Amino acid sequence: PGGVVVSTARMRRIIEVDARNRLAHVEAGVTNQAISDAAAPFGLFFAPDPSSQIACTIGGNVATNAGGPHTLKHGVTVNHVLGLTAVLADGRVVTLGGRCEDPVGFDLLGAFVGSEGLFGLVTEVIVRLTPAPQGVRTMLAVFDSLDDATETASDIIGEGLIPVALEMMDRLILQAVEAAYHLGLETDAEAVLIIEVDGLEAGLDEEMSWIETLCRRHGVRGVARATTPEERERLWQARKHAAGALGRLSPSSCTQDVVVPRTKLPEMLRYVRRVAERHDLRIANVFHAGDGNLHPIMLFDERDAGQVQRVLRASRDIVAEAVRLGGTITGEHGVGVEKTEYLGLMFNEDDVEAMRRLRSVFDPDRRCNPNKVFPRRPAPPDDALAGTTR
Repeated sequence: PGGVVVSTARMRRIIEVDARNRLAHVEAGVTNQAISDAAAPFGLFFAPDPSSQIACTIGGNVATNAGGPHTLKHGVTVNHVLGLTAVLADGRVVTLGGRCEDPVGFDLLGAFVGSEGLFGLVTEVIVRLTPAPQGVRTMLAVFDSLDDATETASDIIGEGLIPVALEMMDRLILQAVEAAYHLGLETDAEAVLIIEVDGLEAGLDEEMSWIETLCRRHGVRGVARATTPEERERLWQARKHAAGALGRLSPSSCTQDVVVPRTKLPEMLRYVRRVAERHDLRIANVFHAGDGNLHPIMLFDERDAGQVQRVLRASRDIVAEAVRLGGTITGEHGVGVEKTEYLGLMFNEDDVEAMRRLRSVFDPDRRCNPNKVFPRRPAPPDDALAGTTR
């Protein structure tokens, strides 16, 4: 059967920036970065910041409930959407939410955000803007052990500290980024953490000193604090360009997206290493350590059918292990087509049927994004996915 692809790429109008009410009204094709750029003269910004923020659009952010490095403190897209306008499959135009913080009735807006296009096509969005912080402190912590880095991340949150960002990159990522951008990274380290705190100037240095103490408790090789905006930007360039830099190492890559409890990060990363050995793959890790959202990136050549099959098997193993450890099959990239068969690992048939019925409220004929999210067959059992060795 045929289909129609609808693009909102030309819907790039910023309808309004209302600084007094701290909101922006934009069309769906406006990029994430463009919203923050428009808000910057008023001392405001749009908090969700995916690594692709210069290219990704607010419509896509809404569809996938996108996150980013700084959502550890500020939250994901759904926490910053006040209202939206959408076109349903039958042509009806609906408005959900609005300019007020606390609308009356069921939270249909919250259901629409993250629905991956199954409910309808978003055309306009009203987003909440966040005041720019008075001060920011950024640190790079270098570790000789993946376990030490992940345990440090868990301890930072466990101590009651909430950095605005807490990101991790492993050795393979460091080597790729340094080869591409020459940022002076220590490529012999096993892992680095990028740690950032923001807020009122008073207390920020003390907070960073506390975090540095926790790093040293876990054997950090060294820490370096950014002392200028340029140094801070250089650190974030390393993180934002990490996935793209891997193109120097392999013609193809497949990025997984799973979440585990923070305390399970060391165990999950050890498992990812075993998966790499089992399937004879190179797997790089760059991820949001603060909330346990991992992005194992498998390097391969898609022209080799055998490598493609090994990547698919490795992906199944990683997803199943994340669920076994109490996590989820996706953090911010969505279910889409790739993970429909895994939905049953987290939800029973009644759960999935309830989701189908909610979808039918918006699109009873299933015209929008058909064959996405919901499984077309029962999900394989956990032990069938996890492999025979651990």
